[in-house]
Amino acid sequence: MNDTMQAVVLDAPGAPEVLTQRTLPLPVPAPGWVLIRVRAFGLNQSELHLRLGVADNVTFPIVPGIEAVGTVAACPGGEFKPGQQVATMMGGMGRQFNGGYAEYTCAPAEQVIPFHSLLDWATLGAIPEMLQTAHGSLSVGLNAQAGQTLLIRGGTSSVGLAAALLAKQRGLTVLSTTRSLEKAAVLQDLGVDHVLIDDGSVAHQVRALFPKGVNGAIELVGTPTLPDTLRSVALHGVVCFTGMLSNEWTVKDFYPIGYLPRGVRLTAYSGEATDLPGSVLQQFLDDVAGGKITVPIARIYSLDQIVEAHRDLEAGRHSGKLVVVVPGEHQDD
Repeated sequence: MNDTMQAVVLDAPGAPEVLTQRTLPLPVPAPGWVLIRVRAFGLNQSELHLRLGVADNVTFPIVPGIEAVGTVAACPGGEFKPGQQVATMMGGMGRQFNGGYAEYTCAPAEQVIPFHSLLDWATLGAIPEMLQTAHGSLSVGLNAQAGQTLLIRGGTSSVGLAAALLAKQRGLTVLSTTRSLEKAAVLQDLGVDHVLIDDGSVAHQVRALFPKGVNGAIELVGTPTLPDTLRSVALHGVVCFTGMLSNEWTVKDFYPIGYLPRGVRLTAYSGEATDLPGSVLQQFLDDVAGGKITVPIARIYSLDQIVEAHRDLEAGRHSGKLVVVVPGEHQDD
């Protein structure tokens, strides 16, 4: 193992070009931490917020990246074996300490999840944070049950696509939104029951299908569409605020009685690695390997294409997950 590595560094917020690839010293894990040989990582809206300068609690310079998959390179505490396949995410990763945009990353052992899979690294890299957020939104945020109806606002985002897959597995009727007619086929191919073209208002479309409204909704666009999403939900239904694709996070002059429809509940979800049980991750990977689930990957990049990847992330024209592979696509590379 060399004592240096290639990593992407962000010195300060700015355009995609501020992401620069450099040679850095190889991290040395302290007891209770795990050194991971990164094989792939997904790009996330959180990392766009970081680069745009709208993220909180950031120490610069920083190696971005709130998730990664790879193999254990060193683990002084003995929690994991060298060579073991693992995923890691969140917990200050890419914010308070260096993240996954690198050949190696160090993470606390408690936010490392072991798994075993013969899937290629690009597919594996697309899954952890996307699955954690979708699973948490459905289980913690909504307590979604078979037979219920669910609206996913921002349906062609990676989390929206994962939520649709999981919701269909749970036996829900899924309504999913997209702003582009061209992306409707992506949702239909996933098994979404009703694809809604989002022109800023979908509540009337929802209630044309379900006059009393849906049982639950996952809001992934953010505060601009939240009032309309709330109007789509039935009495005693729940809206889970999970994402901010619009980069608008707060509701100005919030007056609950005027803002919230009568009897509709608003909650939120944000999670950590500990919110994704290892059994849920392993089952999802096994279902992908068995052909039961297709992972929605929009495009795969190499580490030296990170600027282009962030341009695509910011443009938001993709349907599915953007993934960077480091350096090869397959486990035996």
